[in-house]
Amino acid sequence: MNIFLYDSLSKEKKEFVPIDSKKIRIYACGPTVYNYAHIGNARMSVVTDLLVNILKTKFKKVVFVSNITDVDDKIIEASIREKKPIKEITTKYHKIYNEDMKRIGVKKPDFQPKATDHIQEMIEMINKLLENNCAYIEDNHVLFDVSKYEYYGCLSKRTKEEQIAGNRIDVGEYKKNSEDFVLWKPSKKNEPGWKSPWGYGRPGWHIECSAMSEKCLGIPFDIHCGGIDLTFPHHENEIAQSCSAFKKNSDPQSFCKYWFHNGFVTVDGEKMSKSLGNITLINDLLSKYSGPVIRLSLLSSHYRQPLDWSTKILEQSKKTLKKFENFFDKIPSEFFLKDSNSNFDNEFLNSLYDDLNTPRALASLNKLFDKVKDPKKDDKKIILSLAKCFQLLGINLNKNKNNDESNFVTKSEKKIIFDLIQEREEARKLKDFERADNIRDKLKKMNINIEDSVEGTKWIKNE
Repeated sequence: MNIFLYDSLSKEKKEFVPIDSKKIRIYACGPTVYNYAHIGNARMSVVTDLLVNILKTKFKKVVFVSNITDVDDKIIEASIREKKPIKEITTKYHKIYNEDMKRIGVKKPDFQPKATDHIQEMIEMINKLLENNCAYIEDNHVLFDVSKYEYYGCLSKRTKEEQIAGNRIDVGEYKKNSEDFVLWKPSKKNEPGWKSPWGYGRPGWHIECSAMSEKCLGIPFDIHCGGIDLTFPHHENEIAQSCSAFKKNSDPQSFCKYWFHNGFVTVDGEKMSKSLGNITLINDLLSKYSGPVIRLSLLSSHYRQPLDWSTKILEQSKKTLKKFENFFDKIPSEFFLKDSNSNFDNEFLNSLYDDLNTPRALASLNKLFDKVKDPKKDDKKIILSLAKCFQLLGINLNKNKNNDESNFVTKSEKKIIFDLIQEREEARKLKDFERADNIRDKLKKMNINIEDSVEGTKWIKNE
């Protein structure tokens, strides 16, 4: 079976043919760490994580890089608003982002480069653009000259008027062309900055990913991922500057072979925005729903389609997972340890190989599940296949069992956990909620997350 992906550059579904089958290279635009991650950030992370999982079923080595933007106007604004140093802001939200993603089953990238660690590479790339006459200096700014790249607009297919309207910053008087974008800009006294040939300043947003992807992966690499909202101007500008730095007017594929974009997330039919007050934070959701429930909800729609986020989707995913969890709870752990050899269900894997068709893949698992309502010896291959399929989706149902040794909990630790949970139950019965909350906090410090349900208190240890 071959893997097919929709390429946003050519606007067609194509067979994935790697540049080097011995080493698949993927890059995704990571978060700007000034606040909690929202559900839109999480969708990109979950979908890309699934893509990496799928590629690993066919290729031995897959290298995944996703950056951290830790210098940005929004970060500076957050620092001023919260009256805290920029480093404190970025360190805090970088850590929270990784913790939240881990809880929804997203593995940490092989490399997670920070922008502030790669300023020199950005300066070197800007110098090359100036040498190639694709950039210019004006009013202490270095700007990319869009008119010098003949393929500009190849990804977004926007008209010149749309390009101007979609730019992230205001049109400055110092620009030769309205659609030109900043590569380097001066920093004020209280703003972060670095020495450069053009004065004390900091990089523009777009140059970061071009410099870091080239540094960590080399170019061209196989797949560039991100949300559809990044198509313009961010990804369009990445192509232009990367394909102009080393050789003027290079073909877009000299930077990256496939472009992989996931669709928007709306909330009850409305686009997420501060003005509407409907931005849904993953950190908040995790206090109400388990990570696997949130992950399954994000995978319930095809990644390229808009996803209308709602409580209804979460409750349906919770119900679906409960059905599978109850089934796997009846199966002793020894069942999986004695014979771990299993294959993916063909219909399931075919669905994922066909441009990550998760709705069809999930439907195939439901059909498979219907065959094993009562676990029997003859059903062992199907049960093992089900478990393996869920693992590929990033949802390890067998691992979520409290008595499963893969939770990395010793017998003595288990006794402490059970005693604390029992003590908390007694406190709740006595309506001593302060004591109950203190016990929950104590468990959290032990990396134990608890969830109250009608069946009782369930727990799982974060690895």
